[in-house]
Formats: sequence, structure tokens, C-alpha cells
Amino acid sequence: MTSDVDNPAKTWLKTAEAVGHLTPEQYRVTQTDGTERPFTGEFWNHKAPGLYVDVVSGEPLFSSADKFDSGCGWPSFTRPVVDEHVIERRDVSHGMIRTEVRSQFGESHLGHVFEDGPEDRGGLRYCINSASLRFIPLDRLEAEGYGEFADRIRGGDE
Repeated sequence: MTSDVDNPAKTWLKTAEAVGHLTPEQYRVTQTDGTERPFTGEFWNHKAPGLYVDVVSGEPLFSSADKFDSGCGWPSFTRPVVDEHVIERRDVSHGMIRTEVRSQFGESHLGHVFEDGPEDRGGLRYCINSASLRFIPLDRLEAEGYGEFADRIRGGDE
């Protein structure tokens, strides 16, 4: 997919205003690297077609077409909708070595990526906190400025 990060008409920003509108749980997860309890987040069992964007910046992160039920209690995806929007960092907290994922422009803590996803879809599992996401239904993509992602969500690859 052509990356929207090269399109100057699109600007994804972390602003004090956006951070100020977060719920306490969204703030804890995205700004202080928190983790919501499994099976409690809004999107862990969400099945509607649409796009998941950063709750802070609005940058596109994941497509419902790449979502799967991993049984872990958090929304799981096989890949980002725009690779450049999901940054990987080494995380050695809690006595573990993991790969943290953050949004590029919102700088939000999203969750972690693991190598135990579906083999036929690349083998990755992006385990993401619902509190870091805002969902845009397929029928609202155009109105909210995300129309370019409609084909990907409908099941097209790009």
C-alpha cells in the first residue's frame, strides 16, 4: 500500500488538546505504557468492519480485515495497515524481553508484537490495548477522511 505518511495533506499529530480529551484509562495506557486487563477492553471481541486509528493522533493503525481471535483477551492483528505508523521498541519491563509497539506520530503505547500469530498470515500477533484505539466503521471512512482504506478493509490486500 502506498504510505500516507508521504502525503503532505495528511497530518497526524499528538497535541495537548488530544491528550487532554483521553479518559483516565486511555491516558494510563497510551501515555504511561499501561496495559488494560484482558477481556475488558472495548475491542477485544469486536467484529465490525472498519479501521482502528490511534486515539491520540488519528493515524491509521490496523484494519478489521487483519484482526483475528487469538484468545489472549486483547484485540489481535496480523499486520499494521501502514507499516510506518507502528514503531517497534525493545521492552525489558516486568522481567520479560518483548517488542513494544507504539504509534509513530501519536507516540502512544499500543501494546506488543509476538511471533505466535497465524502462520498463513505472516506469523505475527500484534496484541493491542483497546484503550489506545478509536474505531471508524467502514461506512464512516470516507466522511472521516480515511476512504483510501476501504478496499483493504473489504478484504483487498492493498
